Amino acid sequence: MARWIQSFRRPPTVHAVGRTGMPTSGAGASSRLTALRTTVAAIGTTLDEETTWHELTGVAAGLVGGTAAILPDERESAYEAVSGDAAVLPDLARAATPPRTEAARGPDPAVCLPLVSGELHYGTLVCARNEGIFTPSEKDALALLAERAASHVRHAREHDRVSRIVGDLQRALLAEPGRPHPNLDVAIRYLPVGQRALVGGDWCETVRLHFGRTLLVVGDVMGHSLEAAVDMTAYRSALRYIASADLPPHRVLRQLDDIAAHEPDRRPATCLIARVDPNRGQVTVAGAGHLPPAVIDAHGETSLLPVPVGPPLGTGFGGYEPATYRLDASQTLMLFTDGLVEHRGEDIDESLDRLARLRFDAADGVEGILDSVLARLDARNAEDDVAVLAARLRDRPPQADEASGPAP
Repeated sequence: MARWIQSFRRPPTVHAVGRTGMPTSGAGASSRLTALRTTVAAIGTTLDEETTWHELTGVAAGLVGGTAAILPDERESAYEAVSGDAAVLPDLARAATPPRTEAARGPDPAVCLPLVSGELHYGTLVCARNEGIFTPSEKDALALLAERAASHVRHAREHDRVSRIVGDLQRALLAEPGRPHPNLDVAIRYLPVGQRALVGGDWCETVRLHFGRTLLVVGDVMGHSLEAAVDMTAYRSALRYIASADLPPHRVLRQLDDIAAHEPDRRPATCLIARVDPNRGQVTVAGAGHLPPAVIDAHGETSLLPVPVGPPLGTGFGGYEPATYRLDASQTLMLFTDGLVEHRGEDIDESLDRLARLRFDAADGVEGILDSVLARLDARNAEDDVAVLAARLRDRPPQADEASGPAP
């Protein structure tokens, strides 16, 4: 519907208008239709219900040169989204039960129109002014505005419903990551973009391996929708299954890519895998179209670990390669999705340089480091979802981990 309305947007036309804001009769039917389309297009510019009601009453009040308000079905104790002088509105009881016919109303300087979309009723649009009854053309125009606004509110409520479903799914998954070995401190954060956007496909995972090792994973499925979240669960489930074979990171990516490539409806995804081996004091990383991890050293300095470039998962190209680095208990490893650093219109190298310039308190734990990086990069106002994971080795006797196997 929004696209249909937008298709009729035109530059403002200069013409004479009366109190109703519509062209005078001399302007012709074509000009009146163009003006009405422009008026209708001003309603439903967002997926926020309250904003839509305010847009409706603002346009309606200007159209009739009076006052407009909403009387919701579920709250008939007060008008809402009032535009104009509330004193000219009829009493609530009368507005809540408008006459069924114009004959029953008579010459009344107020009009009450139901806000209906399909079988759903959202309340009543009430318009009033101090003098002059409403003309049939004014009532027809107001009825069209009420119909369009109700349709947009219906879409907004459906958007919110789907958003809650996807959000609940994502939170349930993120609340149940695998358990790392006790020789590793791990913290995870997930921030969906905006407050009303659908949750997307960003995710983090930890998998316990044999001999005290832990697999750390961050992934990003393309898009923000229920489908993206569903594909994220598929990648995550496949990862857990493949990781149980204790393969190196680049071979895990190869198998994930092969599985996704044979499912034509699966969305592409980027992924970064790090296998941390405390006994050897090293980390092995491999990436599929993903940004490199960061390391914060004992002095709070940040640097990026180079990772061989590999194609995103789902392309079927394979070609993933590992890189191994030293890692000790004074360093913090941080994996993240691009929403943490990227800015629209900015080169990705500049975005990564901003992260690399950050300095941290050497005494901060993994939780403190994540709180700091999210605040300093203003992640709560990011342009994309943000998933970030921080891990640091614990000083433990090696023999305590040798016998440790995967979590049951």
